[in-house]
Amino acid sequence: MNNPNWPIFAIFGLGVVLTLGVGFYCVMVTRNLIRALIGLEVLTKAVTLLLVLCGYVAGRMALAQTLAITLIVVEVAVMVVAVSLFLGIFRRTGSIRSTDIQNLKG
Repeated sequence: MNNPNWPIFAIFGLGVVLTLGVGFYCVMVTRNLIRALIGLEVLTKAVTLLLVLCGYVAGRMALAQTLAITLIVVEVAVMVVAVSLFLGIFRRTGSIRSTDIQNLKG
């Protein structure tokens, strides 16, 4: 279990953990839907970095790159749907605060 890639995993792993923490904090604390969406984007970037990092350490870069590209495609689709929902909410309420969504009916 003496892999020479473990120091790289430890350094970048710390970066991934910090990025995940920033993303979770941004999603949990803010009431603004756009900021929450940016926090979700940061979370998915951290997961993408973790996938590539694990593929590099395990020596399976082709699989890691395939999973990362798939994650990026799914992420773009989610972001497009979320932005369109937020735009509809903004047109209806005139605000993008998450507390205003509770008052919507129908």
